[in-house]
Amino acid sequence: MTDRVGFIGLGAIGTPMARHVAGAFQTVVWNRTTAKAAAFARDHKATAAASPGELVAACDVVITCLPTSKEVGSVIATAGDAWRRGQLLMDATSGDPAGSRANAATLAKRGVAFVDAPVSGGVAGAERGKLTVMLGGAEADVERARRYVAPYAGKVEHVGPVGAGHALKAINNALLALNIVAAGEGLAALVKLGVPAKRAVDVINASSGRSNVTENLIPERVLTGAWLRTFSAALLDKDLGVALAVLEDAGVSSELYPAVKRFYAEARKVLDPGADHVEVIRRIETATGVEIR
Repeated sequence: MTDRVGFIGLGAIGTPMARHVAGAFQTVVWNRTTAKAAAFARDHKATAAASPGELVAACDVVITCLPTSKEVGSVIATAGDAWRRGQLLMDATSGDPAGSRANAATLAKRGVAFVDAPVSGGVAGAERGKLTVMLGGAEADVERARRYVAPYAGKVEHVGPVGAGHALKAINNALLALNIVAAGEGLAALVKLGVPAKRAVDVINASSGRSNVTENLIPERVLTGAWLRTFSAALLDKDLGVALAVLEDAGVSSELYPAVKRFYAEARKVLDPGADHVEVIRRIETATGVEIR
């Protein structure tokens, strides 16, 4: 087999991932916005495909980085007869385990292997090529996949069968959401009691309550008032829904996860559609009448 890799989905995190792939392999890209794929191909010595089917026909390995497993399934169906035995699809989408298993079963009928390969580390990690990659699939397929995720990965782990990667990513993102809400509410209370937000964050980050949220997201976005937009609240809300399904499938009851899911769903009603996942703290500021600065 050749080392021609197809990359589908040039979003905020997909673009830097694809750039690393294009630096290591012959790469064909496709994006729903054709101008974006054409610009990427021009800038990174890649080839832009006119359709998913054209990309699949040209490549032995395909990486998808799309909003949900539903879109991945649509791409699989659209490519149709272009799929052929011996190919590998690696799904970097923040998908859902049931969707992954269904997509894997569809491809298996054509002799195509499937590995779910979601990532964590955000746009910054993608830019640096230091993402954590969670691989779910058969051992042989995962070992083959490692070569193609390596250009954008800092840590690669085989976490279980097909769907396990997406299950772990959903729980990881649910923990992110939990930390955002907990830190936002706690800091709002401290500010109301007269503790400067920056001082509170400095102390927390030298103590046992620290997290990526307090160490990075709040200092970079909340304390500065910059409110950067890298990962939407809508997508994190979607991931919370996937996490709830993971817990239900495992027979694990929870009070915290559903509460945070409700919080995000309500926050999105008052935020604009493109709001970043950290911007839910604005709802906390409004509700408490303070600015976390």
